[in-house]
Amino acid sequence: MAERKIFAGPRVRRLRLSLGLTQTAMAEGLGISPSYLNLIERNQRPLTVQLLLRLSSVYKVDLDQLQGEGGGLAVQLREVFADPLLAGEIPGDQELVEVSEGAPNAAVGMVKLYRAYREQAARLSDLADLLAREGHQTSLAGTRLPMDEVRETLERRSAFHPRIEDAAEALTAQLSAGDDLAGALKDRLRTSHGIAVRTLPVHAMPTLRRRFDRHSMRLFLSERLSPADRVREMAQELALLSFGPVIAAEVESFAFTSSEAMRIARFDFARHAAHALMMPYQAFLSAAQKSRYDIDLLAARFEVSFEQAAHRLVMLGRPGGAVPPFFLMEADHAGNIIRRAGAQGFPHARFGGRCPKLSLHAAFAQPGQILVDRVEMPDGGRFLTVSRTLEGPKAAFGERLRRTAILIGSEWDAAAETVYAAAAELPAAGVAAGTACRLCERQGCLSRAEPPLTRPLGLDEMVAGLSAFDFQG
Repeated sequence: MAERKIFAGPRVRRLRLSLGLTQTAMAEGLGISPSYLNLIERNQRPLTVQLLLRLSSVYKVDLDQLQGEGGGLAVQLREVFADPLLAGEIPGDQELVEVSEGAPNAAVGMVKLYRAYREQAARLSDLADLLAREGHQTSLAGTRLPMDEVRETLERRSAFHPRIEDAAEALTAQLSAGDDLAGALKDRLRTSHGIAVRTLPVHAMPTLRRRFDRHSMRLFLSERLSPADRVREMAQELALLSFGPVIAAEVESFAFTSSEAMRIARFDFARHAAHALMMPYQAFLSAAQKSRYDIDLLAARFEVSFEQAAHRLVMLGRPGGAVPPFFLMEADHAGNIIRRAGAQGFPHARFGGRCPKLSLHAAFAQPGQILVDRVEMPDGGRFLTVSRTLEGPKAAFGERLRRTAILIGSEWDAAAETVYAAAAELPAAGVAAGTACRLCERQGCLSRAEPPLTRPLGLDEMVAGLSAFDFQG
């Protein structure tokens, strides 16, 4: 079998420079000519087995360091170029391998700069939150992607959109859905817009949840979707067709800075409209009040999912209404926040939502169970929170199930009329939380993941606290 040639010139050069040797000095130590070493460093000659063994014995080099470093470095570079700001810059992995093999020093530098950038971005975000809590305006935010702009804008505004609610109410009156909303939506799409709805098997739509074919005027839905999600897709399509100008006007009222951000917001408002069609405002409000905002009962009453019923509760915040100002957030296993919303805007300053002690994160250990907490913040504020896992589209055998968790909450005083309040009164339901580890000054927190920005670390060799990040009081 032919011996695999090892071209490791940049790594040999890095080794030589780290030892402070000239090419002549290293060549003498290896028993080769300086010109031959020069060819090796330029990847014009491979390393022979004899040279590898000599490098190992003379300079105490790990052979794996010379043979396998590029692969690991390519993986780290892949993390860098997976960032949305660099998406599409590298078409494939081969170029990353070439960079890691041909210029490992530059590649290591890129990785270090990227990680420093991510760390500084996180620190600036936390510092901006801290200043905002104290009433200071700041322009510390870095470059934002369109998705970031839409999320940050909508998170700070009420989830109640009167124009969309009025348009949805008018369309609902025309549907006469009764107990068969799915049938009414299909009929309306067919008779008013000439669109037929079909559900396709996984092999026909392996990576899509929905697709609208303008040529055949058919709306295809994936069989992976639950019945409630299929209804939402039809309601969303009908909303865009029936009162698209109303949705467009709502988008324009937010003055987004790019067409891409407007497109993303349009999709978000279309989902709002779909929920308004599936759960008409007055009927849902009446049922919510009678059930004391029991999300499971509401989901059963309107034949929707837990997530859809929870989202609709957040949308009920009509100015002057007598509905608790609910807010919600959704996260995945890794703690990535997928979305936030609130009847009065998500309460960033008071609740934060990034504390690892929230039941949002504990819900993954108890799939399908509802967890109720009374969350007490450092400033004395109290919130009622309800958390539960959500299942994504159906996964085939061998595929990993998508599972997220949702938290819906309200300030404690406003949540007294909910069915969950009694459970939250129990001593075991009390949770001393914070807005985020970097902004929280609770001493001895077992769940602390980062030191606070506002206190120096307590580096005392004689005393160690419970937290992994002790700090001075």
